[in-house]
Amino acid sequence: ENLYDYPHYYDLVYGSDWKAEFEFLLHCFEQHALCMVSRVFEPACGTGRLLFRLAKKGYQVSGLDLSKSAVAFCNRRLARSGTSEQVFVGNMCDFQLDHEVEAAFNMINSFRHLDSEQAARDHLRCVAATLASGGIYVLGLHLSPAEGTTTDGESWSARRGHLCVNSSLHCIDRDLEQRVERYRMTYDVYTPTRNFQLVDEVAFRTYTAAQMAELIASVKDFAVVETYDFSYGVDQPIEIDERTEDVVYVLRKK
Repeated sequence: ENLYDYPHYYDLVYGSDWKAEFEFLLHCFEQHALCMVSRVFEPACGTGRLLFRLAKKGYQVSGLDLSKSAVAFCNRRLARSGTSEQVFVGNMCDFQLDHEVEAAFNMINSFRHLDSEQAARDHLRCVAATLASGGIYVLGLHLSPAEGTTTDGESWSARRGHLCVNSSLHCIDRDLEQRVERYRMTYDVYTPTRNFQLVDEVAFRTYTAAQMAELIASVKDFAVVETYDFSYGVDQPIEIDERTEDVVYVLRKK
């Protein structure tokens, strides 16, 4: 199955630990943007697990995603919280907004779904085009370490009421020369009346630290102003080296 067609389960799996990311984003808006952030945009927003919380905080939010199911789920959620529907179906490397924003974010590797250097560069240019001068793009992804070991998978559980989902993500193939990793994603879903399993496979483009630095440098609109890891320690920025794996780049529009 395509797991993105099951936004209720997807949101539970990826939305259960939202608080650290949410507070981290607020810190980035305040500390790294050179303009006051009131409008935010999320490419590949999925179910909007952070967008709707930012809307409740008073930000004007918008987003896009390829999944019609996820977009519908997100817009229903925004409507319930009193926000107009601002999320649309679109391609993250070919879009245009009708208004500027001061901040954009993409936190959990969705950027790596873009399968070519050109698509990645087009995406960064589209984001830059929609940002106000001095605005920021907070971009999180896993790098491929040039030294040391690489994480091949992870598993975690999430529960909401009587619904429980055990999820696992494991690498089934990695070709660093062709710059592609393939992962199998599994949801074991438990409800009061039944249990079942959903299985999907996803492909990610790989980036070493040097390859990512080269990509960012090729888009003249952005400068890297800070880097963090996935612990989201606002007082603990990191220095990227050949062993670095989890990175959140804070890019500022020049």
